[in-house]
Amino acid sequence: MFELYFAPTPNGQKITILLEELELPYQLIAVDLLNGEQHTTKFRTLNPYGKIPVLVDHHGPGGAPMTLYESGAILWYLANKYQRFKGETPRQEALVMQWLMFQMGNLGPFLGQAHHFFNYAPEMIDYAQKRYYREATLMYEVLNARLGEHPFLAETYSIADMAVYPWVSARRAHRIDLNDYPAVASWHQTIKQRPAVRRGFAPLRDRLPSKLEPEHRKHLFGQQQNP
Repeated sequence: MFELYFAPTPNGQKITILLEELELPYQLIAVDLLNGEQHTTKFRTLNPYGKIPVLVDHHGPGGAPMTLYESGAILWYLANKYQRFKGETPRQEALVMQWLMFQMGNLGPFLGQAHHFFNYAPEMIDYAQKRYYREATLMYEVLNARLGEHPFLAETYSIADMAVYPWVSARRAHRIDLNDYPAVASWHQTIKQRPAVRRGFAPLRDRLPSKLEPEHRKHLFGQQQNP
């Protein structure tokens, strides 16, 4: 049995998608990001940086419990543990890692900044919006070129696709129109039809706020991050 400390963000959803694809039993433990639960002493014993997701594997290496944070590390850990969705050859495995790192090091951070400056920043800063929109479009151009040549990012369906899918699903918050990226649009529809993806994408989506209150901003954006 796994425990997953979770909120319905792209970094949380990529883990639930993999757990569903692997058909593993897990307990979902909701972390209330809006009210600062991620900054409590209890949660920071799991992740000192105060971020979700956190996975607890009660039967980790050698049978000992294992607690792991950072979504990319969790994906790689589970894919290796069960030898699925990590590529079937050394070439594919290297490509999975390449595209997973592309998401972790480029796509996620830049789209996260675009999301913030378009939707949550207290001031609409033209320079920031233009900069991160340019980066977002560059990321989509890279994805579109790759997916125009291959059905999946790493030749076969893998954790790389699972990592990118939730971010593309949030594209409207980044001012991205998939009509401009037909290969990404086709890939997104293919992934969306997978039953495990539908199940993994569903948890707690009804808790997403329509509006952020001032207290929420303090907890989410760094003004109040002490236990």
